Amino acid sequence: MPIPTSRRSLLPLIAGHGTGRSALTCRYRCGDACFHEVPNTSDNPYFGDVAASAFSRRSVLKAGAVVALAGAATTTLGRQDAVAAPTAGAPGSSTDAAVGLRFTPIAQQTDDAVTVPAGYLHDVVLRWGDPLFSDAPAFDPANQTEAAQLRQFGYNNDHVGLLPLNNQDEQVMVVNHEYTSEPMMFPDYDPENPTEEQVRIAWAAHGLTVVAVTGKHRGPRSGAFDAIVDHPLNRRLHVRTEFELSGPAAGSDYLRTTADPEGRTVLGTLNNCAGGLTPWGTWLTAEENFNQYFANAGAVTDPVARQRLSRYGLGSGASERKWERFDDRFDLAKEPNEANRFGWIVEVDPFDPTSTPKKRTALGRFKHEAATIRLAADGRAVAYMGDDERFDYLYKFVSRDRYRQGDAAHNATLLDNGTLYVARLTGDSPATEIDGTGTLPADGEFDGAGEWIPLVTGNVSHVPGMTAEEVLIFTRQAGDAVGATKMDRPEDVEPSPRTGTVYVALTNNTRRTAAQAHEANPRGNNKHGHVLELEETGADAAAATFAWRILLLCGDPEDPSTYFAGFDKSQVSPISCPDNLAFDDHGNLWISTDGQPGTLGTNDALYGVAVAGKRRGEVRQFLAVPHGGETCGPVVTDKRVLVAVQHPGEIDGASYENPLSHWPDGGTSIPRPSIVVAYRADGKTIGQA
Repeated sequence: MPIPTSRRSLLPLIAGHGTGRSALTCRYRCGDACFHEVPNTSDNPYFGDVAASAFSRRSVLKAGAVVALAGAATTTLGRQDAVAAPTAGAPGSSTDAAVGLRFTPIAQQTDDAVTVPAGYLHDVVLRWGDPLFSDAPAFDPANQTEAAQLRQFGYNNDHVGLLPLNNQDEQVMVVNHEYTSEPMMFPDYDPENPTEEQVRIAWAAHGLTVVAVTGKHRGPRSGAFDAIVDHPLNRRLHVRTEFELSGPAAGSDYLRTTADPEGRTVLGTLNNCAGGLTPWGTWLTAEENFNQYFANAGAVTDPVARQRLSRYGLGSGASERKWERFDDRFDLAKEPNEANRFGWIVEVDPFDPTSTPKKRTALGRFKHEAATIRLAADGRAVAYMGDDERFDYLYKFVSRDRYRQGDAAHNATLLDNGTLYVARLTGDSPATEIDGTGTLPADGEFDGAGEWIPLVTGNVSHVPGMTAEEVLIFTRQAGDAVGATKMDRPEDVEPSPRTGTVYVALTNNTRRTAAQAHEANPRGNNKHGHVLELEETGADAAAATFAWRILLLCGDPEDPSTYFAGFDKSQVSPISCPDNLAFDDHGNLWISTDGQPGTLGTNDALYGVAVAGKRRGEVRQFLAVPHGGETCGPVVTDKRVLVAVQHPGEIDGASYENPLSHWPDGGTSIPRPSIVVAYRADGKTIGQA
């Protein structure tokens, strides 16, 4: 495995301020969230402090919560051994890997390029500004207009999903456009005085894209995709598009505004991060750092309302982008409820371009990273979700009704009725063995038990002192009230489609001290993040309890605080800041990263990880994005690997006039966020020998 011996000497490309990101990215993507006070000021206990008294290993086993995780030989994970078993070959070679991961891992990168393993090719599918319709003008960054951007691919792509259309070579691709980086987009941009046209272009560049793609023109061995311009399903959804609020909180007084006195119709979706696809063929997209778009929270005088705004991190003064100058709804002094209309999971029907997307209030309101669906044993839909904030929580929603195959009208109601839960995790080791350094406890694993605490079922609240609509609209405070476990930025949460084991990407938390460490978040100053596994009791996604253990403590494998499920650390690729997750057809976990330039000093990347068998915990780097960029939205099929390259070149000091990346167009061009596809040059299956 080509892991550079000099990796410690690689200088960080960007400062990241302890977050792993550039200051420019922090400013425009999340409103400098990591520089503000932690919104969660609750006194929920750090459960490592009570682990020894609350749960000994014997009591956990007696409760049946960790039977599946007590020993690898008897776990669902262990039953993958036949799939993930290694073949003969030199250590670290492409043939000595788990099935589906038999590629030669690439070294850590600092280049302004996409890098893939030997024997693989890559191609750009869509760039910011590429036309979706034939009436869209050719992209001209110096002469952008709102009208043009509404017909073009949006900015800063994040989640990517593929849905079959007619055959394997023609599919519907769905993509989020999380945020805009105005200094990178516009010549002569003045952040204190944006023009109305710049703001309107940014409104159009946010949101979502539905676009048909095809590979049929590229030949049988190619995995490249082309957008089908003018396909009838092509669609842009943006800040001025109508969205419907649905579910128990729709129509609430907290959701009513001057423009929408019924509290049921919202213009736009904001800061859409990761997402997921449902078994019934729809797309779930997540509204994350919506707080940064609203101004003047300080003008709200009601103490209860002020506390709620503070818990969601809304700022007291002007917003970064100054949208409130051009639309009153972004001014909380004028429309104090408008912010409550964002922070939801949105369901989109990509096969009906006339449909109105739904903001599903039954799934709660917070900084959603994603929502991914697994069907419970009885057919109910279960959505797993993380709140991407330091010291915030892990959630799941269990529908009241069961999925019916082929019944689109019925399935369209599944996410409007059910129970929302928040997670409480408890370790099984004495608190004295969790010292914040990442040192394993005496039993050799960070593991324990957990429970799903019900918050609300339909219109019935389970949180004393809060109504059902308050629980759904101010979900963070409901989690505070019931003592949920404070996590290290839970981002993507993905159940394995093969085993049902749930994987949680915990990106980082440099604010956690060693004294605040507990077994589920065992490192202080956790700048590298970790990956957690959850095993639902009885392998049923609707279960009330679960077992958990840590799969990876990320970072440079030469760092003693790292852990790779017990695998030989000399044989793994360095990995930091896990963000988005995906699975291949063999059950391997794929992880994209967000922040490695500021932690490892190398570009963000995509990794394959064996989660079972003799090579469990082996991390192999498959792809790296250009410097300054982030790896988002991985999709791994037998023929293709797709990633969204977000904010390439977003390095401190970069601007439209001073581009520090010229990817993907080269020359002196400005960088353009893009969707990339990688595939085998010989046309064979991804990750095979």
